[in-house]
Amino acid sequence: MTDNVIIFDTTLRDGEQSPGASMTINEKIMLAQMLDHAGVDIIEAGFPFTSEGDFKAITEISKQLKNATICGLARAKDSDIERAAEAMQHANRFRIHTFISTSPLHMEYKLKMTPDTVLEAIRHSVTKAKKYTPDVEWSCEDGTRTEADFLCQSIETAIKAGATTINIPDTVGYTTPEEYFDIITMIKNRVPNIDKAIISAHCHNDLGLAVANSIAALRAGARQIECTINGLGERAGNAAMEEVVMALKVRPDLYDLTTNVDTTQFTKLSRTVSSITAFPVQYNKAIVGKNAFAHESGIHQDGMLKNSQTYEIMRPSDIGLVKTDLVLGKLSGRHAFANKLEALGYKVDDETLNDLFKRFKDLADRKKQVFDDDILMLIAEDNADNQDLRIKFHELTVICGSEGAQRAIVSLMIDGTEKEITARGDGPVDAIFKAIRALFPHDATLELYQVDAVTQGTDAQAKVTVRLSENDYISTGIAAHTDTMTASAKAYIHALNRLLLRQDRKK
Repeated sequence: MTDNVIIFDTTLRDGEQSPGASMTINEKIMLAQMLDHAGVDIIEAGFPFTSEGDFKAITEISKQLKNATICGLARAKDSDIERAAEAMQHANRFRIHTFISTSPLHMEYKLKMTPDTVLEAIRHSVTKAKKYTPDVEWSCEDGTRTEADFLCQSIETAIKAGATTINIPDTVGYTTPEEYFDIITMIKNRVPNIDKAIISAHCHNDLGLAVANSIAALRAGARQIECTINGLGERAGNAAMEEVVMALKVRPDLYDLTTNVDTTQFTKLSRTVSSITAFPVQYNKAIVGKNAFAHESGIHQDGMLKNSQTYEIMRPSDIGLVKTDLVLGKLSGRHAFANKLEALGYKVDDETLNDLFKRFKDLADRKKQVFDDDILMLIAEDNADNQDLRIKFHELTVICGSEGAQRAIVSLMIDGTEKEITARGDGPVDAIFKAIRALFPHDATLELYQVDAVTQGTDAQAKVTVRLSENDYISTGIAAHTDTMTASAKAYIHALNRLLLRQDRKK
């Protein structure tokens, strides 16, 4: 058995299914390139049949990946498989990942199929996928709640039809490490042709056990882990790639397993996924959280000063976390700014650098010192602004105070035309949002409005998060500005644009 673990990233597919975490085509391409550069083995770029937007994104990504295998998801239907093959036809290597439910609950209520018809669907779909590529993965959806005999029969059928990877998803995050270990062990002992396929683990985090279950699967003999950056994904998310990979790296004495992933890319990947999706990273999240390498306790600080290994089991540099003493302000030059970007893990072209530097100068005029987190917010805003958006912020004036009604004069560029309106509200933010709604009528509901300080000090940027929902669509927008009202307007517009883009992609 090989000691190398295949890392299968599904941030672009399962991660994007998290409500509000939708990505534009350009964002998916950028993230795919970063994952490829980081040494990820397989990138599941989307579900080609579900939308024209997904199809286009996968088509473009398949043309640009240099090392990783691109993968497209497909139900056990000819139309899905054909669409996946068409989307990835330009790739150097591609995988079709086909699936069907196998648990009694799913077969009866979701599929309304008998076990025999499910087995036939497995045989037919894998055989169909095999006509387009030798690399076929088959998944038994809700595998951890599937009866053992039928699970083994399904796996044997898929391998006979040509599947070279067998994925056992814990679709609803139900299993435990001990149970998952036993399931993988049982499969290895009872499926006669299992030696012809690689066993994969795909774990959800509903009970907070996704990473532990993934590692248990490796101990039992699985050699592929399906995961996402920051643990992004439906409901409570998926196994976090950075946690699984770093566990293997930090504890070779227990696992003696390796991956091809460059762990120094994790900080950059984490921040990029957070900025693209507008999903903040929990401060105390393992590996990439803001407090993961922070020490406030006096006892801990004393130990750190004497030997960092007293309280740190890995080095910040292992995940690409670089601290610099270079302080940026309004007198800092372009070269110093470029160095700071590189230290934070970002290499950008000259056009992007010029745009970011102009934004930096504007920000530096408003506050004395520009911190790393300020620059990360500039990058996030640059990603948001450099898109083909229908609505763009132009100008804002707010009149507020303890006496009288609050008013907002809002000017927007809508489909290339400047429009302005004055609105009154119960507070300045309410007035701003009412003005935007009047300028661009829509039925979206405000689900979340949240304000945080990006850094310390009274001149700190306000980071505003806005979440909107309409019908089955949810979108999250973020923006930062030293003026909280301006940040609020931009965040609402960002969320509204993302909602419109998501609706367009699903058409």
